[in-house]
Amino acid sequence: MNRSQFAADVQEGLCRSGQKQLPPNYFYDDLGTTLFEAITLLPEYGLARADVRLIKTHAPDLAALCNRARQIVELGSGTGSKTRPILTAWKQAPLYVPIDVSQAALDRCRAELGGFTVHGVQGTYLEGLKMALAGRSKEPVLVLFLGSTIGNFDRDDVAPFLSEVHALLRSGDWLLLGTDLVKDHEQMLLAYDDPTGVTAAFNLNVLARINRELGGNFNLRRFRHEARWNEEGRRIEMHLRSEGEQSVCVPGMQGPIEFLDGETIWTESSHKFDLAEICDAGMRGGFHCVTRWVDQEWPFAETLFVAQ
Repeated sequence: MNRSQFAADVQEGLCRSGQKQLPPNYFYDDLGTTLFEAITLLPEYGLARADVRLIKTHAPDLAALCNRARQIVELGSGTGSKTRPILTAWKQAPLYVPIDVSQAALDRCRAELGGFTVHGVQGTYLEGLKMALAGRSKEPVLVLFLGSTIGNFDRDDVAPFLSEVHALLRSGDWLLLGTDLVKDHEQMLLAYDDPTGVTAAFNLNVLARINRELGGNFNLRRFRHEARWNEEGRRIEMHLRSEGEQSVCVPGMQGPIEFLDGETIWTESSHKFDLAEICDAGMRGGFHCVTRWVDQEWPFAETLFVAQ
């Protein structure tokens, strides 16, 4: 992690006029990654189980369609726990290249996927993909972007991001994209505000990370996790609400960061999609939609694209 970039993003996001905001990629230090793994086990977080169900059910179909791939690259792999059925479905085990910003997650991934050839890359999505594909063979590559992580992007940025991924691929390479679909609002909100408080701890950890790595003095007991549904944007928003007026100092910032009572830091958006817009975003990014699988218990889609 580039600490100077972290500091610059904190200053830009928290010292701006209007809505304070932090990029969601800073959730995923080693502690944040562990907390997110715990979130995926919560009964309220149905999208993780839907993702796993689709992968387990359709891994043989995926292998049949993409059998020529000899390298599988996963963006934001975490520990790679859900990827085993895909690797197992290949008749000839491919090289698996997980990409994650957390080295601890990559170490766990390598340990848990013993028996497969795993070459982890620590980095962000695009820089990691570029490194993963350096010196690649002539065979096609399958890129995985699972768990509806694409929903953390601004909706208008989805197609441009897919276009950037496409620019690093060759014609005939595949992309498997997981996306959470619009459903009952209360059901979705529970997935981001669980009664046990794991998601709250995950959200608050971004402030703790500022304290640990940048020397900030955030009092985490004076901020409260909040999840809300934005109907117009079709997204869940996660915020941290200030409990009272307060001033926070972070070394190197241009003065203290002032918070009004009730003011929030917007930390994450999780956009929900319909099936048509997923295919449209892929097409605008340079891909063709090959097929898709949809979970009926918790509406969630895995869409397979091929680079044109």
